[in-house]
Amino acid sequence: MFQGYPPQPHTLSTTMSSSTYSLFCMGNPLLDMQVRNGEALLEKYGLKANDAILAEEKHAGIYDELVAEHEVTYVAGGAAQNAARGAAYVLPPGSVVYTGAVGDDDLAEQLKEANKREGLDQVYQVKKDQKTGACAVIITGHWRSLVTTLRVAEKFEKSHLLSPQVAPLVDNAKFFYIEGYFLTHGIESALELSTKASAAGKTFILNISAPFIAQFFGAQLKQIIPYTDVIIGNEAEAEAWASANGYPDIKDLPGIARSIALLPKVNAARPRTVVFTQGAQHTVLITADKPDEPKIFPVNVLTDNELVDTNGAGDAFAGGFLGGLVSGKNLDTCVLAGHALARACVQQVGPQYPWPKVNIL
Repeated sequence: MFQGYPPQPHTLSTTMSSSTYSLFCMGNPLLDMQVRNGEALLEKYGLKANDAILAEEKHAGIYDELVAEHEVTYVAGGAAQNAARGAAYVLPPGSVVYTGAVGDDDLAEQLKEANKREGLDQVYQVKKDQKTGACAVIITGHWRSLVTTLRVAEKFEKSHLLSPQVAPLVDNAKFFYIEGYFLTHGIESALELSTKASAAGKTFILNISAPFIAQFFGAQLKQIIPYTDVIIGNEAEAEAWASANGYPDIKDLPGIARSIALLPKVNAARPRTVVFTQGAQHTVLITADKPDEPKIFPVNVLTDNELVDTNGAGDAFAGGFLGGLVSGKNLDTCVLAGHALARACVQQVGPQYPWPKVNIL
C-alpha cells in the first residue's frame, strides 16, 4: 500500500526562489521506505534496533521484500535534506537551498514535492537513467533501524558546486551544513564547501550522523573538522568517536564534546561548538572558549501516547538548531529551537513537520 507524496510530472533539477540563500545544505537525497513492527526483519537481515548502516550484499533483498510483504509509508528522507526542510520550516521563504545527486525518476519527484511543502528549494545534480537512493526504515517500538542504498547519491560530483547555476548560491550563503553520511563518498565536495566557508569567515556545520562514520571514516572527519565551526551528534555517535580516538570514558559526553571542541581549527577567531543530543535525555553543549563550562539542557519528555515515530528526530533537532543559528539567535535559543522541532517531528510519521505551521522560534 502506498502512502506519501503523489508522483509529480517531470521538472528541472532546480526549484529556486532566490539567488541568495542564507543556508546551503548538502547530502544524500533518499526516499525513506518505512515499515512498522519490523522485529522479524531485524532478525532476518542481522540488524540492530537503533542503528544506521549502509546496505551490504546481504541486505540487497530488503527493499523488494518491504514492497511485496509490508505496508510501506514513503517519506522524503536523507539526513541533511531532512534537516534542511526543518530549517526551511523555521525560517522565512527563500532562506534554505539543498543539493545532492538524484536520478531522473519518480522517487526524485516525490522528494521535490516534499521539499516544496516545507519551503525548501533544491539544486539537485540529476543523472539520467540512474536510480535515486532509498533507505529502509525498520520501526520496532520507539526505535528505528536505517538501511541505506545510496545508488546515484554517491555519484555526486564537485563540478556541480562549481557550475554556473550553483556556484553563486555557494558564494552568497552565510551558513553551510552537511551530513556525516556524505563523507563516505564526497569528501572532495565537502572540503570544497568547508574550506571556502572557513576562508570567508562563514559558518560550517557538520552532523556526525551515525556511529559508523566516527568508527570507519575517521580519516575523512580529520580532514574536515579543522574547517568546522559546529559539530552535532547524538550519544551513540559521541561514544563511537571516543572509542575510535582513544578517549578513556566513552560515557562522558561533556568530556568527549570538550575534546572535539578543542581540536585544531583553521579559523580560530570563531570558537568551535559541539552539541550532543540523547533522545529524551538532556542535551550537552560545549564551546571551545569555555571548554570547562558544559551547558546542560533538559528535554521536555513526551508520553508514550504522544510519541508516534522517532525517525528523523535528530535531523529535526539539527533543523531547529540551524534555524536559530541563521536567525542570529544565541546558542541556548538554538538548542531550545532544536528541541521544539524534534518534539514536533516525533509526533508525526517519519521526518515530517506539523501543519498548520508551528512557530518554533
